[in-house]
Amino acid sequence: MTSNLFDLTGKVAIVTGANTGIGQGIAIALAQAGADIALVARRDPDETVAMVEQAGRRAHVVMADLSSIEPCERIVAETVAALGGLDILVNNAGIIRRNDALEFTEDDWDAVVDTNLKVLFFLTQAAGRHMVGHGGGSVINIASMLTFQGGIRVASYTASKSGVGGLTKLLANEWAAKGINVNAIAPGYIATNNTSALQADEIRNRQIMERIPAGRWGEPSDLGGAAVFLACDASRYVHGHVLAVDGGWLAR
Repeated sequence: MTSNLFDLTGKVAIVTGANTGIGQGIAIALAQAGADIALVARRDPDETVAMVEQAGRRAHVVMADLSSIEPCERIVAETVAALGGLDILVNNAGIIRRNDALEFTEDDWDAVVDTNLKVLFFLTQAAGRHMVGHGGGSVINIASMLTFQGGIRVASYTASKSGVGGLTKLLANEWAAKGINVNAIAPGYIATNNTSALQADEIRNRQIMERIPAGRWGEPSDLGGAAVFLACDASRYVHGHVLAVDGGWLAR
């Protein structure tokens, strides 16, 4: 009985930023739990497609640039047409720009906030419109440790990820009664392209490692179980929660 709560067989998920890193790790975990996956990416996610198909599930690629809201409606429509529905949306795609707050540019502000917050909202809106008319679903936003903390030299990223936490709660308030679970995962320090600069900085890397009780950087696969939980019936009474998967970082 309990195992069935985590079964996603027959479900369809959209995962943005699915070609590498966190998006790839989550897409594979959802596929292993039984879901078919629409992989949204700017570059062809050949490796992720192969891994989803290896898990015995269908993979459909939606090529899209999520720097603007232009493709949002198309992503949902193409997913429904190709895979027969939409039950799960994982808003993973995001970018980061680094500079001192005194030197931060408007271009770097707009690029990050548009991708990480504005596009996230309008893609979720498009998915939500479908889900409301088709029995509900699950939305999983990818937040950050900087949803809770200030960070250093990443003003627009911190602002955007704080906004993701707020939107997660707002949408849960509006949509819980409509059968849509809206939650977020806040990854700790995960070894991905976005964190390569931190990993390469000897001093900063040491500072980070000293604060992680688990004693290591996370891997994208470490987020898979949390994503499956928030996508499945086991979390049907979980709404508006931001789940930290951080190796104990916030507990330090």
